[in-house]
Amino acid sequence: MDTVILLLCTGLGLGALYFLVASGLSLIFGLMDVLNFAHGALLSVGAYAAWWATAQAGMDFYAAVAFGTAVGTLAAVLLELALIRPLYSRPRDQILATVGVGLAVPALLMGVWGADARPFPQPSGLSGTVRVLGAVVPVNRFVLMAAALLVLLALRLFLARTRYGLIVRAGVEDRAMVTALGIDVRRAFTLVFAIGGAAAALGGALAGLYFGSVAPGQGTGLLIFAFVVVVMGGMGSVTGAAVASAGVGLVQQFANYYTAAGLGDLSVVVLLAVLLLVRPGGLTGRLA
Repeated sequence: MDTVILLLCTGLGLGALYFLVASGLSLIFGLMDVLNFAHGALLSVGAYAAWWATAQAGMDFYAAVAFGTAVGTLAAVLLELALIRPLYSRPRDQILATVGVGLAVPALLMGVWGADARPFPQPSGLSGTVRVLGAVVPVNRFVLMAAALLVLLALRLFLARTRYGLIVRAGVEDRAMVTALGIDVRRAFTLVFAIGGAAAALGGALAGLYFGSVAPGQGTGLLIFAFVVVVMGGMGSVTGAAVASAGVGLVQQFANYYTAAGLGDLSVVVLLAVLLLVRPGGLTGRLA
């Protein structure tokens, strides 16, 4: 029983990390129809910015996470303004450009700080464990769950209750009509990209807490599972991405423990294939 509780908590913690990455990816694709292959690069930028802030600049953990999130958000805004916006009408070029950025940023990080993983300083309050029904669970798993829950609630409120959320949704359906009403859709799209980048950068900063280190290729590895989550949850559905993230994290943890190591990844691929055969549109297939 202790083992099952531990696997449940660690699986949900891993799923929370996947959601932080996938939520921004789902939001950007669902609202802007942009398949952003540079999303993993934004995660890496946030991770290294948080690592630099705490290991080199001496900030405490919470300030470092805020700093990493801010840097990742700024990087997302610059990416949208300089690269994505001129290519909205050229989706193929858009994909090639974001793939290029996704490859260039890890190479740049590797050139500056080397290819080896850098230890991420663990705050004393989050480096311990807590007992849950007899199982000893790392505290940082619950931090990830709490962060993912807050991001989910914030995104749902943004989409349903804010003016910009409604503008962006309307702009996706009929951009010409919204523009004719005197509304600057481009500004709203930049805001969406910034929110997506902030979620990715937050995920990168907290990934350092989860893995205990940051590495240049960390964003690329997490991006693969983020795409799986987005497809399983339904393209553009934030709620679906949350459910799929939990499922993927749990399947990986249980499969890795009860079968051979490494079969967790294969189990996720099998789960994705079965789900798409049964529900081609994913769990929800809608933006909510």
